[in-house]
Amino acid sequence: MFSDDEARGPRALPARRALVDDVYDAVLGLLMDRVIEPGARVNIDAVARDLDVSPTPVREALTRLESEGLVIKRALKGYVATPLLDAGGLRDLYDMRELLEPEAARRATAHIDVETEAELAASVAQMRTASAPDDDEHFENYRRFIDEDLHFHHLIAEHAQSPLLSEAIVRLRSHMHLYRLNFRHDFEDDTVSEHEKILSALRDRDADAAASAMLTHITNSYARLGPVLAARSDDTAE
Repeated sequence: MFSDDEARGPRALPARRALVDDVYDAVLGLLMDRVIEPGARVNIDAVARDLDVSPTPVREALTRLESEGLVIKRALKGYVATPLLDAGGLRDLYDMRELLEPEAARRATAHIDVETEAELAASVAQMRTASAPDDDEHFENYRRFIDEDLHFHHLIAEHAQSPLLSEAIVRLRSHMHLYRLNFRHDFEDDTVSEHEKILSALRDRDADAAASAMLTHITNSYARLGPVLAARSDDTAE
């Protein structure tokens, strides 16, 4: 027979992990819904009270979000939500994506196996059926689409066989969903169609076509988002 402590031990770890994951999801939602505004300080104690948890899992969630580029830890200030890029910063971000992600797709072509093809295809299918944001445009309504979009791009980056390249792509893409949530536009169908073309090139083991399809996707993404951001900036300036 196990003692009470021994009996509780194996169950405590999964429960703890589930709590941290739940708190991470909750804080991510606060950032994406702009309950915590871009550039604002994250009050750990206040967030913990609102979520009815101790500050410890909130700190752990913030550490994870920092690694994803969604919060920044500053000396003497603690954590702040990552500020939105201005129009020039967004253009610079897309310039970097245009340099990095086509090369990742080119390199990944030689390393994609049948199982990874199936995983990418499943991601595309999930995006096709995911609910797009509606008039009640909160992050929870958009989470499934975001998750699959990230998964698709990250999976390709991981198979480029370059940890530095993969890490750079993951951090760059952390900014994108803040913009998609705050500057509403219709892009879901186009995004999925472009993912399908990338997947087709990967299946054909055509490195040039994969790089070209990825570049077209990123260029089109900026074309969809850039004018919306510019219009929003003009409205703010008036």
